[in-house]
Amino acid sequence: MDHRPIGQDTGLRRAEAVAARLDKPMGILGVIFLFVVLGQILATSTGMILFFTVVGWVFWTVFVAEFLLRAYIAGFSRTFWKKNWWQVIFLLVPFLRFFRALQALRFVRVARFARFGGIVSAGVRGSRSAGRLLSSRIGWLAAVTAVVILASSQLLYATGTHGSYADALFESAMATITGTGLTPTTPFARILQVLLAVYSVAVFATLAGSLGAFFLRGTDPPRLRPDPPSPPTPSEHG
Repeated sequence: MDHRPIGQDTGLRRAEAVAARLDKPMGILGVIFLFVVLGQILATSTGMILFFTVVGWVFWTVFVAEFLLRAYIAGFSRTFWKKNWWQVIFLLVPFLRFFRALQALRFVRVARFARFGGIVSAGVRGSRSAGRLLSSRIGWLAAVTAVVILASSQLLYATGTHGSYADALFESAMATITGTGLTPTTPFARILQVLLAVYSVAVFATLAGSLGAFFLRGTDPPRLRPDPPSPPTPSEHG
């Protein structure tokens, strides 16, 4: 039996209604944010780095504002935090970027974790955004696969396993689609290779199931309709 107060349930329903209304615009921003993070990685000039950094923080501020709005409408209830605790983690990851200044104090691992965490956060948000924007299973799967390729290629390039992002993108695409191995033999590359291979198997199974259901639907025999009742004979009235 649910013992939550009635007002708390009302706040949660209102927060969910607000989230449903903001699904499409927040989904679009989530997809764009993935490319903003890519721009931050590839930018070389000071002006471009500053531009992508500012745009990234603007996007992040919008994400935080949307989350806090839903939390406020839900009354900051415990149930809301239980349902959305994982979003809090991904929203806090960009804060670790401030620790990059600690590299001078030999906190290199913290800085690397901040960079990798930002890429993973953008990838998760991009995949969720694809689910918000697309209702077709095939379309959603294609969009999520593109997000996985972009995120994995950014991780490979950020770790320095590839000197060229084009090479990292090519190998990530091949590993994600066909499950082929990655050229680098670093521990991180091997772990990523296993994850991408598992994902490629899941994609193949999903596509096979969807295509099989599509063709089977077209070969289903027509449904037999019952014959209409015959009119009564004169003997039945007599």
